Amino acid sequence: MTPPPIRNAMSVDVEEWFQVQAFAGTIPRDRWDSFDTRVEASTDRILARFAEAGVRATFFTLGCVADRHPALLRRIAAQGHEIASHGQGHELVHAIGEARFRADIRRAKRTLEDVAGVAVHGYRAPTFSIGAAITPWAHRVLAEEGYVYSSSVFPVGHDLYGAPDAPRGPHAPDPDGVAELPMTTLRALGRNLPCAGGGWFRLAPYPLFRAALKRVNAVEGRSGIFYFHPWEIDPGQPRLAEAPARARFRHYARQASMETRIARLLRDFAWGRMDEVFAGAIAGTGARIPARRAAAA
Repeated sequence: MTPPPIRNAMSVDVEEWFQVQAFAGTIPRDRWDSFDTRVEASTDRILARFAEAGVRATFFTLGCVADRHPALLRRIAAQGHEIASHGQGHELVHAIGEARFRADIRRAKRTLEDVAGVAVHGYRAPTFSIGAAITPWAHRVLAEEGYVYSSSVFPVGHDLYGAPDAPRGPHAPDPDGVAELPMTTLRALGRNLPCAGGGWFRLAPYPLFRAALKRVNAVEGRSGIFYFHPWEIDPGQPRLAEAPARARFRHYARQASMETRIARLLRDFAWGRMDEVFAGAIAGTGARIPARRAAAA
């Protein structure tokens, strides 16, 4: 009998187009409220794609988005997806320090749980801004604030983020902290190559990305993690001419084809929620996800 395909974890980082780190030097936080919101319409399109494919995913959501769009959070939860935290205000963890980080994740968890009516166990740091060298306290603080796992480390080299020497698989960075589920990489040519989504997925030829994820599944025998953002499937969003050219390229490249590529990805692999795909790995680090409770009506 042919074994069932390995399931990978599908995730969405729910944030507005103007909240991204690439535009941090162009759009100050005090201007955020002056921009039109687009996250709800884009996320609803993603929900429709997932429903068509029969896929349940994890939505790492900003607390400030939940504050502004509570009905969206309730729709996500009602359709069987996992609600997880992306923090409250999309601030870099290593930049705000331990005390502000604690306040941020506490507020986000309370907001998401109150709005969606479900327990929040997972966390993803904005711009993967957690690492053993720069935030040695982060996983412990997450555990103390009631989280169970983090998916905040990307084991690659990058000018904005990355921890190329971090373990590539699930691990426990701190014996008193939460489990870490790092973003997926493929070990090749003596380095870790990204295989997790986002801008890497938009820029790489689709057959190359598919082959890389298949290798992770078939050769390494492990599940991968994929992520993307609602703004990545929204080619109609405003263009910031004043942003640096590199930032504009990273943000806007191939947005018009992203939704079609996601649809192909949903067909080509088996997918599930983070807390379900990695339940065994999380338990292996000593953490335990409590039984799920139903979303509020």
